[in-house]
Amino acid sequence: MLHAEGLKGLIIFLVVAGVIVPLFHRARIGTVLGFLIAGVVLGPHGLGRLSDSYPWIVFVTFDDPKRAELLAEAGIVILLFLLGLELSLQRLWQLRRYVLGVGFAQVLLATVAIGAVARVTVGVPPAGVVLGLCLALSSTAIVMQLLIEQHRVANPTGRIALSVLLFQDLMVVPILFVVGVLAAGKQGQEPAGIVELARPFAQALAAVIAIMLLGRFVVRPLLRSAVRTGSRDLIMAIALLILVVFSVATGLSGLSVALGAFLAGMLLSDSEARHHIEVDLEPFKGLLLGIFFISVGTNLDLVAVTGDIGWILLAVVALIGGKAVILFGAARAFGVPRATAAEVALLLAQAGEFAFVVIGVAQGHALLSPRLADASIAVVSLSMLATPVLAYAARVLAARLEQTDHAGHMPGPDLDEFDNHVVIGGLGRVGHLVADALEAERVPYVAIDANGERVAHLRLAGRPVFFGDAGREEMLAKLGGQRARAFVVTINNPLSAERMVAAARRIRPQALVFARAADTGHADRLMALGAVGVIPETVEASLQLAGRLLESLDLPAELVAKRLATMRADAFGRLP
Repeated sequence: MLHAEGLKGLIIFLVVAGVIVPLFHRARIGTVLGFLIAGVVLGPHGLGRLSDSYPWIVFVTFDDPKRAELLAEAGIVILLFLLGLELSLQRLWQLRRYVLGVGFAQVLLATVAIGAVARVTVGVPPAGVVLGLCLALSSTAIVMQLLIEQHRVANPTGRIALSVLLFQDLMVVPILFVVGVLAAGKQGQEPAGIVELARPFAQALAAVIAIMLLGRFVVRPLLRSAVRTGSRDLIMAIALLILVVFSVATGLSGLSVALGAFLAGMLLSDSEARHHIEVDLEPFKGLLLGIFFISVGTNLDLVAVTGDIGWILLAVVALIGGKAVILFGAARAFGVPRATAAEVALLLAQAGEFAFVVIGVAQGHALLSPRLADASIAVVSLSMLATPVLAYAARVLAARLEQTDHAGHMPGPDLDEFDNHVVIGGLGRVGHLVADALEAERVPYVAIDANGERVAHLRLAGRPVFFGDAGREEMLAKLGGQRARAFVVTINNPLSAERMVAAARRIRPQALVFARAADTGHADRLMALGAVGVIPETVEASLQLAGRLLESLDLPAELVAKRLATMRADAFGRLP
């Protein structure tokens, strides 16, 4: 039964999620950072400190964040479950080089480096080992949520980041075991032998194997039987049962419950109910993760660490810088391109939520002093708060490095061989088809694309494509834009497409500009900027679908063609 206190916290959270965070989002501050800042301000260490002087503040603050710990952890579990649904066993096997290579190298080197620095600065032997182990890991929840918001989980940066985070999750058992060994040694107990050291690892491995076998021969048939009933409620009940059982199983075996959720999702990734499960769980994931991010913010007590704030800020900078350097080196050693390696390095440079668990356990066993534990929590919290800013800096740095890496794929001082040609902006799916049509009719063209990997691949295939931003007037000039016969804009990003149309009209006013639009509203804006031909994808796709439907209903082909022509004329007639 819900108490008034619990309802108060829920109401405050919903106000934050529905009012405050959207304001942050409108100010171009991500939802993650919005929740984190809200936790700091509305937590017991923020406005909550004023409750004695102003009693009414109790009604607008989270005075007991621990009440929400279970819901916060549920958010991480659902996040990993949904990520598992996107990653099949086959794809995971393809990432083994990064999981076992980059992930292992990063954790090992970061643990040694952080531990050595902590040993020198703190001076207490167990503290260096503990801090090295817990600060080497990164925040799965924050990093993956940022990548999901940016729709970048499936690109190289997202895949490598996920690989490293997966290996870090696998390190939960060893880290907790080492902390337990250190605690036993401090209490004067006998050190563990080889058998005792190997036992938790063997138990964890056996648990993972048992879970995978159980999933393959029991879970999938169980879900398939639920799908046959056609009941959405039953399908979701079975999916949640699988999620909870796997999470509890890995938790009881000493592994992270989030790892069990990921394994459960991965086993269901090729099931017929996968998309149904994703759609139903997605809203809950966002809200529950919001509670987690708020709880992270409430842990930060700025007043308590004021006396050590200088050292703490220095430690945060050193942690982020050191982990970034180590991650960049590890990624480059395993063949990751420079731009991607730099972005991953900054993206994973923070400490993770698991550090709170390790610090709490270590403090309970007197491995860390109360002052050092408070300072460590502050370092972890501040590094997590800085992650959205680091993610933005990582994207900017990666874009600049990619331009340098692909300098040989950029236009030279001039392209005199191109005259009366077509300039294509974006050589993805649509642009590729346009280029094929031009080649078939022997029409000269040149293309520009901002995806470095795509450019490199197409250049090897002999395509006249260069790396760069098609929305920049100087880039179009280098492609002979002043002599172009026409421009074709097929860029996915609506704002980038509008920039290219405007730049093309400025550099060559008499040229024809054709553009692909996301919808009719986008088409209106492109036409207003000077495009002479705009094709809204949604309109054309709808017409094609309607045509196929009418044909399947045995209507005469001439009638179908006439109907589509009328609808097409009506749709495009509404454009300016």
